[in-house]
Amino acid sequence: MKKLKIGIIGLGGRGYSMSAILNNMKDVEILAVCDSYKDRAEQGGKLMKKHNPLVTTDYHDVLRNEEIDAVMIFTSWEEHIPLAIEAMRAGKNVGLEVAGAYRLQDCFDLVKTAEETGKQCMMLENCCYGRFELMVKRLVDEGKLGTIVHCEGGYCHDLREEIAFGDKNRHYRLRNYLSRNCENYPTHELGPIAKILRINNGNRMVSLTSTASKACGLHEYFLKKRPDQTDLVNAEVKQGDVITTTIKCENGETIVLTLNTTLPGIYSRKFTVNGTQGMYREDGDVLVMEGARPRGHIRGEFKMTGKRHVRRYDHPLWRAYRKDRKKGGHGGIDYLVLRAFVTGLLENRRLPIDVYDTAAWMAVTPLSEESIKNNSAPVDFPDFTHGMYKNRTEKNGGIYDLS
Repeated sequence: MKKLKIGIIGLGGRGYSMSAILNNMKDVEILAVCDSYKDRAEQGGKLMKKHNPLVTTDYHDVLRNEEIDAVMIFTSWEEHIPLAIEAMRAGKNVGLEVAGAYRLQDCFDLVKTAEETGKQCMMLENCCYGRFELMVKRLVDEGKLGTIVHCEGGYCHDLREEIAFGDKNRHYRLRNYLSRNCENYPTHELGPIAKILRINNGNRMVSLTSTASKACGLHEYFLKKRPDQTDLVNAEVKQGDVITTTIKCENGETIVLTLNTTLPGIYSRKFTVNGTQGMYREDGDVLVMEGARPRGHIRGEFKMTGKRHVRRYDHPLWRAYRKDRKKGGHGGIDYLVLRAFVTGLLENRRLPIDVYDTAAWMAVTPLSEESIKNNSAPVDFPDFTHGMYKNRTEKNGGIYDLS
């Protein structure tokens, strides 16, 4: 059996959980594991002991290994693009954990490096493989929702405890929330929408505006939970509690993204797709289609809630996943995105989330930061494909390509 030989850099909570899935794939061989914290590196080595990997705190040891085909990067946000660039220059393909970029130029540099080296870089955006997200993509591709006009998404997740105790749990979000004000985590919501709207495949994002609310949530949480930590209590939190970003696409669609992580609330990605013949909304789990005639016919439309519609319109990937009874984090989407990366490289296919997608989705963060600084002024969205998006298609690189 042909195996993909990989090295893993970053073994915090996310890196460890993704590595556990890779550890059980028969066509993956893990040659090296690395984390700058020695205890995390050693923990990763114990998890993957059957592979007998090199265990190191120096990522250069991973990049110098000529046997390694691909590097998985699960480090803090700041290190994602620099490490990806260095890995590709070392002759490695890259699987990159989700994050926003810090500078727009970094996104251009990421694309340039991939083009110059011929190596692939795939953002491991697991939400692109969500069961409901793929169901809606199938419905859109089959024309059942008509012409898509508007989409919404969000990352609404109460992360106050994780952020506020970042100095103790070694989490990078704390320093980011104290020093930046932007849409810092756009890809969970944007990735599935970008695939539905065929961004970089005949369509592209052309402009963006972002607005930040005032920042109160973290400060009040510091006062309540860490009153003796004067540096936090007296800190000026720059990250607004709610960031709203509006994106205009070349083909006329609009996208609204919402970031809400420092206020109480329930988890939601607010996934919503509005078309001329129907819509889907995650909150409330509602699918409406004109002209459908199963049970539940209401005023010329068909409205379904609960699990009924996902069983009826399940994507082939999810049907196969459920039939095989595979297991993976976040209900299976971690497994599916990792399989897309592994099989794509083993079969020498264009990866379904390529470097142009990766750069475009990450660019939302610095663009939103610029817009917020300038009183929500619109900013132009660059075309990282150099005009190639006009003739690109999903063939040989589509979200469907997963064996």
